[in-house]
Amino acid sequence: MTATAEGKRAEVGSARLRKEDAHLITGRSRFTDNMVLPGMMHLAMVRSPFAHAKITAIDTSAALASPGVFAVLTGADVAGEQGSLPNAWPVTPDQKAPDHPAIAVEEVAFAGEIVAVVIARSAAAARDAVELVDVDYSELPVVMDLEEAATDKILAHTSLASNKSATWVFDSGDAGTGTAIAEALANSDVVVERTLYQQRLIPAFMEPRSTVVDPTGEQITMWSATQIPHILRLMLALTLGIPESKVRVIAPDVGGGFGGKLQVTPEEIITVVAARRMGKPCKFTETRSESLQVAHHGRAQVQRLKIGATKDGIVTGLHVDLLADMGAYLGLITSGIPVLGAFMYNSIYKFPAYHFECHNIFTNKAWTDAYRGAGRPEATFAIERMMDELAVELGMDPLELREKNWIKHTEFPFTTVAGLEYDTGNYEAATEKALSLFGYEELRAEQKLRRDSNDPVQLGIGISTFTEMCGLAPSRVLGALSYAAGGWEHAQVRVLPTGNVEVVTGSSAHGQGHETAWSQLVADRLGVPFENVEVLHGDTQVAQRGLDTYGSRSLAVGGMAVLAAADKVIEKARAVAAHIMEASEDDLEFANGSFSVKGTETSTSFGEIAFAVFSAHNLPDGMEPNLDSEATYDPVNFSYPHGTHLAAIEVDTETGAVTIRKYVCVDDIGVVVNPMIVEGQVHGGLAQGIAQALFEEAVYDDAGTLVSGSFVDYLVPSAADLPHYITGRTETPSTTNQLGAKGVGEAGTIASTPAIVNGVIDAVRHLGVKDIKMPCTPARVWHALQEAKTTGGAA
Repeated sequence: MTATAEGKRAEVGSARLRKEDAHLITGRSRFTDNMVLPGMMHLAMVRSPFAHAKITAIDTSAALASPGVFAVLTGADVAGEQGSLPNAWPVTPDQKAPDHPAIAVEEVAFAGEIVAVVIARSAAAARDAVELVDVDYSELPVVMDLEEAATDKILAHTSLASNKSATWVFDSGDAGTGTAIAEALANSDVVVERTLYQQRLIPAFMEPRSTVVDPTGEQITMWSATQIPHILRLMLALTLGIPESKVRVIAPDVGGGFGGKLQVTPEEIITVVAARRMGKPCKFTETRSESLQVAHHGRAQVQRLKIGATKDGIVTGLHVDLLADMGAYLGLITSGIPVLGAFMYNSIYKFPAYHFECHNIFTNKAWTDAYRGAGRPEATFAIERMMDELAVELGMDPLELREKNWIKHTEFPFTTVAGLEYDTGNYEAATEKALSLFGYEELRAEQKLRRDSNDPVQLGIGISTFTEMCGLAPSRVLGALSYAAGGWEHAQVRVLPTGNVEVVTGSSAHGQGHETAWSQLVADRLGVPFENVEVLHGDTQVAQRGLDTYGSRSLAVGGMAVLAAADKVIEKARAVAAHIMEASEDDLEFANGSFSVKGTETSTSFGEIAFAVFSAHNLPDGMEPNLDSEATYDPVNFSYPHGTHLAAIEVDTETGAVTIRKYVCVDDIGVVVNPMIVEGQVHGGLAQGIAQALFEEAVYDDAGTLVSGSFVDYLVPSAADLPHYITGRTETPSTTNQLGAKGVGEAGTIASTPAIVNGVIDAVRHLGVKDIKMPCTPARVWHALQEAKTTGGAA
């Protein structure tokens, strides 16, 4: 027995340095490409230079004769075993999709599609032999433009009668007839119509994708730079017909993902097929050019929008007609990305009528899929741009218009026109704090002075007030949307004899800080030192159950599973403590890592209980000698972080150069576990959102060749290109989980793009510019200004 432990440092809310960083910054990291196995062979892919063509012949003889080459496999060679890559989200019962073999057999549908694989002694020998594989093609017409593809004049696949994969509709009116929105807009005093464009983006993660497969043991073991080891394991089993128990997937250190590694890739399938064929370990690591060309892309939408309002600025209805570019194929959740956005176009505003219609269209480009935010950035960009456009039409301050229409903090919980229930929020508080940090009125006054003096450098103010649905769940909702998987997460808390703790989590981190945050959660809950908690993840043999990491679900779903498992540990320990101290369980209190008897100084520590359970000398009758516990958590609702982002933008009207003079963001993400991790997530998200607004675009020529296929042409911003951010937080805890947490991983990306673009347009609107397509490069801004001079408007 010991005296009750003194109070210890509260971990939740503490800016702990990340446990993960030490091995990363001291060169002890182990990425997939670092793997070297005995007898390992190396793969290189033969890729089509054409965006659409029939494969008429493949001659592999010269490649086979090349030094160090063991084999060359074509699609015809493996047609019976490679299966078709999975799509886990058939959004409609009549969704159309072509077969998607990992190695094309008869037809290629985008430049970069794999037509053969070389297996060699070294990566260099494999790459050299790729040049010796002679492929004859018969070119077919290509369709690259999304709006042209929607007309079906040119088909992206000869096996399909249309480029339309699916049409998904949501309507807030009776029976989804569209009459409610039609009446709402017809009765509006003002209706604003715009067509906005979401350019195609490339996730551009730091570590290119890499896969190693060892087929020599009882199991097939795959190491992969993936976000989704558990889902990948299942999909490998289903696609290749291998018993799931015979597949092990390990995600070692993973150098970023941003949704770009939320995929079952052709290269992963091919590496398994090659390893099984050869009976030897095989490795494939893509080059940066391959990564940019064929790793799935993001965004790529045409948004046709109508918003109605009264003359006093009360919104009356919102109509969204969307064309979504699938690219050449449907990836794991390609078809569902625009559906995720469907529930967010109404955002924080009280629309009485809403209609959303999305047409998923095939083109001859790399396929699209999840990219940071996945549908929500597209929706937020659209509604925040439209609120600015509506404010101009009404002659109102854009902030005043937003405040007139947003959900007040006294109205929560609030059921939106899209059918979601927002549990908590306080848009007024976040906006008030952002305004105080920003100096809104002073900047408006400066803007007027610059306009009045015809300053060549004009000032614009960009606004984005947003919310998002994250913590991708609950399972029943996902099922109702035809998503194949659930939204639950699993965790196990294991107590060692010394009182140290192992946390096994199904959330697979690739930079998010799980090892640190989960240690903080468990240290607080069990009262053990932070340093005595170890987090295990990313290996389907260690963490046998899980649904992995994406959609800002880690803390709001995975973290709750960890806490639930820890609570079960406490209840097991309570029974042991009561037995040891000869007290009733009801008379015990647990705090600071010790059980004590109420009203006495008698206590026993968690470490003492752990060893007592290990020794099993004195346990309650019938109790098993372990405290280990596990839990599966399935949320009852999404979580809804929100915030207000404000940007002061300077535009040089003589050169088109755009400078971010000041950027303020105030986010409400509920209860914060580690402020330093949160700050890093916000900064990273802002960088990617600003990059879409000002820098990044995947560009193809008319023949289907990616011309932005290196970082010379695909402009990822550096730290020098980005401003100093002024960040702040407000806190309205979520009521849907015990911690009160929401999500933060995608907030910066979702909110920042419209804030920047609204600021750019606001700087030059008085000069006749109404819109500029992203990215707002100096050339595009300058051309818009020149066009405005001659036509009185620009787009």
